[in-house]
Amino acid sequence: MATEPIPVGQKTGTGSDTYLARALVDARLATAEEVQACINKQQKLAAAGTPMQLSEVLVRTGVVTASQLKRIANPADDSMSQSLQQIPGFQIMQKIGSGAMASVYKAKQLSLDRIVAVKILPKRLSEDPEFVKRFIAEGRAAAKLNHNNIVQAIDVGEYAGYHYFVMEFVDGRTVYDEMAKQRVYEEKAALDIIIQIAKALQHSHERGFIHRDVKPKNIMLTKDGTAKLADMGLARQANDAAAAEAEKGRAFGTPYYISPEQVRGVPDVDFRADIYSLGATLYHMVTGKVPFEGASPAAIMQKHLKEPLIPPDHLNPRLSTGLAEVVERMMAKDRNKRYASTSDLLTDLERIARGEAPLQAREGFDDKLLENLTTGDEAAEGVGSGYAQNMPGAGKSGVNAGLVAAAIVEGVLIIILLVVLIMK
Repeated sequence: MATEPIPVGQKTGTGSDTYLARALVDARLATAEEVQACINKQQKLAAAGTPMQLSEVLVRTGVVTASQLKRIANPADDSMSQSLQQIPGFQIMQKIGSGAMASVYKAKQLSLDRIVAVKILPKRLSEDPEFVKRFIAEGRAAAKLNHNNIVQAIDVGEYAGYHYFVMEFVDGRTVYDEMAKQRVYEEKAALDIIIQIAKALQHSHERGFIHRDVKPKNIMLTKDGTAKLADMGLARQANDAAAAEAEKGRAFGTPYYISPEQVRGVPDVDFRADIYSLGATLYHMVTGKVPFEGASPAAIMQKHLKEPLIPPDHLNPRLSTGLAEVVERMMAKDRNKRYASTSDLLTDLERIARGEAPLQAREGFDDKLLENLTTGDEAAEGVGSGYAQNMPGAGKSGVNAGLVAAAIVEGVLIIILLVVLIMK
């Protein structure tokens, strides 16, 4: 896989190896390669009859120090956790996630006797007005959305210098967690998840919000199979002209899934950026590869701008033609060639889930083909070449205009021959 390998291992006394590995990488205390090497060593030791916790292997090999490990692996000992124990109305239970911008804790909301998730800005970012403003905006954006496929916001507040955001606790995993196990989703399973997230986006778009960071890590999966869109950290109202102008020229998003217009930093990013990122997520799920890879985030983003997309059914021949067509339309580099609405996208996704052909993805296909046949323009190579980059079905599922024209001519000659024979 193109993303950083986050291994899944045995349980340890300080939490799962999965969490520990991810937390170390997210905190930049170790590289993914260093953690993977320690996992490999741990497995060899276990095979030799000397089982050892990952935390011990990490310290013995010098990847991290004992004090660094303690801060990462035992959240009850960090200063943030100690301070948050006093947040009125909440009992902090344990740390369940960590990233560069915030940590997430499992907690009990005492008034309603329910489990919630509390997202906390670290002290250094709580003192930065720009981060605080964005953090509060995330909570407010989520609070305006009420949908079964969106993680529900509950409260936003500040205590002892820490800004926190309380939300629905999702007892499950993310799509990213599944793919970290080298899983490639079957088409049906992937569509089930993507359709649910498309419904979440439809709800968001109808209320004027664009997510701007749709990706596997932000899709939560409950134990009953419900998919929930999480993390409104980059969400923005589509008509917020002041925010759009302030962010002009800056690329907001995740390089592997970012839309071309987000890379360019255009101020009028709209719902079509979310459609692109959802398409990139679906592509990754069913092929096991991200759409574009590169040596650096900048290199990857340049490929979103300029490099043709390898059709997903070229990487996974088991995929239906319909799914390939839909993904290619979702990921058209020119946003005007993507779906005109999230509703149109849902129509096509639900059709291919039922085994039917997509309607919207093929819109305009026949007109272009007939135009090429009429003008004799073989340069188009049957919706191929440059046009294929932005048309659904390019690649295996495309049609070669030259071959079609030859077939028509051949058919006409056969008819003429039959007429001559009859007249004789």
